[in-house]
Amino acid sequence: MRKMRKGFTLVEILIVVVILGILAAIVIPQFSDASTQSKVSSSLSSLQSLRSQIQLYKIQHNDIAPTLADFESAMTWCSDSTGPKTGYAARTATNKTSHPWGPYMQSVPMNPWAAALTADSLGAADGAGVGWVYNEVTGDIYIGTGDITDAEIKTKLKDAGGVYVAVP
Repeated sequence: MRKMRKGFTLVEILIVVVILGILAAIVIPQFSDASTQSKVSSSLSSLQSLRSQIQLYKIQHNDIAPTLADFESAMTWCSDSTGPKTGYAARTATNKTSHPWGPYMQSVPMNPWAAALTADSLGAADGAGVGWVYNEVTGDIYIGTGDITDAEIKTKLKDAGGVYVAVP
């Protein structure tokens, strides 16, 4: 009488491994696309927040945009209608009347496409290491794309109005 052994044969195990490999090949690219879509949405949302806060600053400061050099202070500290001329200060009980406007945000948001150490940096022109491209004359701000290598992502951001496009 022959004893029956319980277990899987090598062929059965190989079939299961092949099926799992096929499923992984189908599912993994969908996760990476979801991550890309998340970064696109995050950068566009941060851009919209920056644009609205710059507009509020301009309204309260006689249609003058913050300077590139003072941008972070202008957005994260309080000021009077002259902005950088009298300086920026933290909100306190004693300076409510001398610095009534701001802060407009807690910190400059990170650009998820920029290098980690420069993700919140501003520049007058796009390039590697620039988180946000800012025009201090007009107050226009755009997503820095110098660190993005994928042309499809740049196109998505451009189509959404997040990237500066020079008019020929």
